[in-house]
Amino acid sequence: MPELYLERKFDKPLSPADVLAMAHDGAGCFALHRVDWLASLLSRDGRRMVCRFRAADAESVRIALRTIGADSRRLWPGTVHDRPDLGDAERGSANVLVRRGFAQPVTLDEIQALEDAGAWCLDARDVRFIRSFFSVDRKRMVCLYRAPDAEAVRQAQRQAGMPVEDVWAFRTVAM
Repeated sequence: MPELYLERKFDKPLSPADVLAMAHDGAGCFALHRVDWLASLLSRDGRRMVCRFRAADAESVRIALRTIGADSRRLWPGTVHDRPDLGDAERGSANVLVRRGFAQPVTLDEIQALEDAGAWCLDARDVRFIRSFFSVDRKRMVCLYRAPDAEAVRQAQRQAGMPVEDVWAFRTVAM
């Protein structure tokens, strides 16, 4: 089953307990529509979140999300791309998220070439790439890094000339 990603913003900050409560409230409908909530990446200020789901199709996720009152306009199918040498111990170590948007479809190789060319910027700031979620339409990407803080990632991305919509520190919320 493919993975789907939902980008959300909130006027009122959420806590991890709020995210778990939403997942619990939607659990019955998620089960009915065979949607698995994998995890949510909640910004440290509680105002932004990216949720990961696995389901047969996007419409199943949209239907399930309606039951908890979630806006599904920023729901997109995508693929997961881990750093090639990623070990199990590092898999959950990401703490900073970068959202990317592209006017025209791009290839993963094009973005990887930019990142490779700017690798010294990441190294200089102790920033380590962990994984990416890449949209099927090739116009969206969420990249996860382990870093001292979001500012280190922001500076490295800017210096490397990477396309960036926003950068924020997060915590993973899952059952």
